[in-house]
Amino acid sequence: ACICEKNKRVTSCRRANGVCWCDSVGSGVPVNCDTLTSKCLLMKAEMTGSKSGRREKPKDAFEDTDGLYDPECENTGVFKAKQCSGNTCWCVNTAGVRRTDKHDADLKCNRLVRTTGIIVEMKHAERNAPLNTESLKKFFRETIVNRYMLDGRYITSVLYEKPYITINLKQNSSDKSSGDVDIADVAYYFEKDVKGDSIFHNNILNVSIDNEELRFEKTVVYYVDEIAPEFSMKSLTPGLIAVIVVVIVAIVAGIVVLVSSNK
Repeated sequence: ACICEKNKRVTSCRRANGVCWCDSVGSGVPVNCDTLTSKCLLMKAEMTGSKSGRREKPKDAFEDTDGLYDPECENTGVFKAKQCSGNTCWCVNTAGVRRTDKHDADLKCNRLVRTTGIIVEMKHAERNAPLNTESLKKFFRETIVNRYMLDGRYITSVLYEKPYITINLKQNSSDKSSGDVDIADVAYYFEKDVKGDSIFHNNILNVSIDNEELRFEKTVVYYVDEIAPEFSMKSLTPGLIAVIVVVIVAIVAGIVVLVSSNK
């Protein structure tokens, strides 16, 4: 037996050839505990945990951002391009984020579109003086490389403009080698850490810049796909709660899907 340090949502852990392997909750797919587990398997495990009645919600309750759903994963752990709930289906990117309107079950999603860029924007709590920019950049770069095992060349920038911290990750499919962790998985682990819901077994992320703990009021993740998303203007009219904002920016595909998550 062994402990999966990088994923607490697993069962049946065993050691093979010096590596701790465990079965991901909900899917039973074996995961290598020396690296990050894919976002698809993590979401599936989280949904399975919530079905136990621990977090039962009223039947009409819904979350506005499409944030967490029970995904279909390939055996490799990646998202299937087409995701459905009942008879409603939609296409997703490699981060599992919806990139089309919702349709009936006849919808065709020809291939899984790669998310090549991720922008994480965090707003820290009110404070008098700005943080030391160099210390802040160093902390986030080192955390992403060491904690989430992302090759530093995929971190294009860490920017600070009080109170906003913006981290840019970029990883084209042509750059990514088989052993590299995926930026979508890194962003998911990071987002959970910042919100105090760590996926790691027993290892909370302490965001401390120059020996001062940092607290966050808001975290927003933007996804940039290699092909622009296919939302109709009709789906973009603000609903009562659900609003998807498409921001036009001059990077990569030029269109970013915004998935907001308040702490």
